[in-house]
Amino acid sequence: MSQAATPELRQWIIAQVQAGQSADAVLRSMKASGWDEDVAIEAMESTLRAHLDAQAAARAEALPPAVAVPEPAVADAPLYLDAGDRRVAVLAVLAAPRIVVFGGLLSDAECEALMAAARPRLARSLTVAVQTGGQEVNDDRTSQGMFFARGESELMARIEARIARLVNWPVENGEGLQVLRYGPGAEYKPHYDYFDPDQPGTATLLQRGGQRVGTVVMYLNEPEQGGGTTFPDVGLTVAPQRGNAVFFSYARPHPSTRTLHGGAPVGAGEKWIATKWLREGEFR
Repeated sequence: MSQAATPELRQWIIAQVQAGQSADAVLRSMKASGWDEDVAIEAMESTLRAHLDAQAAARAEALPPAVAVPEPAVADAPLYLDAGDRRVAVLAVLAAPRIVVFGGLLSDAECEALMAAARPRLARSLTVAVQTGGQEVNDDRTSQGMFFARGESELMARIEARIARLVNWPVENGEGLQVLRYGPGAEYKPHYDYFDPDQPGTATLLQRGGQRVGTVVMYLNEPEQGGGTTFPDVGLTVAPQRGNAVFFSYARPHPSTRTLHGGAPVGAGEKWIATKWLREGEFR
């Protein structure tokens, strides 16, 4: 008489695996109970495959919906991209998460001009206050910083237009540039740039243009040691080389994007960066 896997058997297989039993141990138990080896193997494989598929579907349903994100035109593996007024090198590309390292996004003169314009307005850097949607001092961020308004000067407008063309995203969907200075030992511990949908202050933050969906970090100088941009989930560190930049995008506000990142401590010297955050809609 032929044997067939019953619903009870499939439940038992799942229970054994969840209890920590190895596949070999489960197979031995089935054979000892009189199950044909081929039937037992097929039952195990089909049952566990269906169980894993169901788990994956459940996880996917729990994720926030994905949205359109900025996307540099790197599908054809170009060495350079036309950013309008400047040719920018493509130094490295990662597909998942989407990370692109650009060479020469800013000129030396533009780096100097950004630092000079920002220096008189620097103050202790703040982070988003997730409870209220405002800003607060956070021990995880030990830099000085300031914000320029979008289009505040010809320099800002020029850089913003260049970034918009480079990542195929409207200028009006970008926040103003933030310039940060990190002294020796200063860092920004790993964090996400999107606004956590589970926090009470997020609704207030989203009123100004929706979620953040992309980030461009531009390096304005070179510290003597340390200060790289780290991506712990993928084991990547981008060196802070003057004029270069790293772009990354995140299609949903969830850790599954693997866009956890931080600013490693500066070992010696100081590090200056300019950050551009990109929103779903027009930033007001």
